[in-house]
Amino acid sequence: MRKWIAFLLVVLVLVGCAPPATPVAPAEDTHLKMGLLPILDVIPFFVAEQKGYFEEQGIQVELVPVKSAQERDTLMQTGQIDGQLNDLISTALFNKEKPKIKVVYTARRAYPDAPQFRILAAPGTDLKTPADLKGVPIGVSQNTIIEYITQRMLEAEGLTPEEIVFTEVTAIPVRFELLMNGQLQAATLPDPLAQGAIAGGARLIIDDTAHTELSQSVLSFSVEALTQKPNTVRKFLAAWEKAVNEINADPTAYQDLLIEKGRVPKSIQGTYAMPPFPVGQVPTEEQFADVIQWLKDKGLIDRDIPYEDLVDASFLPEK
Repeated sequence: MRKWIAFLLVVLVLVGCAPPATPVAPAEDTHLKMGLLPILDVIPFFVAEQKGYFEEQGIQVELVPVKSAQERDTLMQTGQIDGQLNDLISTALFNKEKPKIKVVYTARRAYPDAPQFRILAAPGTDLKTPADLKGVPIGVSQNTIIEYITQRMLEAEGLTPEEIVFTEVTAIPVRFELLMNGQLQAATLPDPLAQGAIAGGARLIIDDTAHTELSQSVLSFSVEALTQKPNTVRKFLAAWEKAVNEINADPTAYQDLLIEKGRVPKSIQGTYAMPPFPVGQVPTEEQFADVIQWLKDKGLIDRDIPYEDLVDASFLPEK
C-alpha cells in the first residue's frame, strides 16, 4: 500500500512539473461573403464559382447580390460582408477617418480598345465634341467614380471645372432613359449600357480609352477580414485570377454569361464582346493621389490618406 501511495505521489509531482501544453491556434475561417453589384465586372466571380475554383482552393465563397453601391456599402459598414467589388472613390471615402478597407486587386480597367465609361449626347442633339458640353448639364451620380471620371476626362480635353455642369441622376437605368428620350442632353454611362445607347441613336462625345489611367474597379476587403483570414483571401484571389486567365484566353466561351450577368442590352447582344480583365495588378500611388486630391477639392475628405492605408499588394497571387 505504501508503495502505491509513493508511486502516486511521484506521478503527481511529475505532472505538476510538466511544461504547460502549447496553446493551439484556432483554424482560420475559410468562409468569405462578397458583395456583388449587377455589372459586367463581376463575371470572374461566376466563372470561378461554376468551374469549382473556390472549392479547389478549399474555401467557401458566398456571393451576396446587391442592387446599388449604397446597399453594398451598408453591408460592408455593418460587417455583413468581408469583401466587395468597388472603386477608388468608394475606398477613399470608407477610409476618410481611419483605415477600414484595403484594395487587394484591380478587377477591371479601361483599355485602348475597351472603354469602361462614355460621355454621351442625347439622340438628335447638336452636341459633338467635349467643348460643346461647356455649361451643358451632364447626368451623373454625384460624389462617385462616375462624376470623377467625367470631370477628369473633360478637364483633359481642355474644359475648366467651372465650365463643367452636373445634374444628379443616381440610378443608371433612369439616366439611360432620360438620355434616350431627350430629357437629358448628356450623360455618363458605363459599358455595355453606353454602347447600347449608341446603338439606339445616342452620340459618343468621349470615352476613357484615351484616359485609361482614370477608370478601374477593384476588389477590396475589410481590414478585419485581411487580418483574421489572410490565407483565405489569398486563396480567393488565386481562384479569381485563374478565372480571369480563362476568360482572357477564350472570351467567346463566356458570351452567354456576359449577356446574362453583364446586363448587355438586347440591341447589342450579338455584337458586344467580352472586355479583357487585368491580371495581377493594384492601383498605383499616382492614381490614388489624384482621387484623394479630387475628394479634398470637393470637401468630401479633409486629410491625405496614405497609400499604404488604401492598398495592400501583398495579397496578389505569386507568379
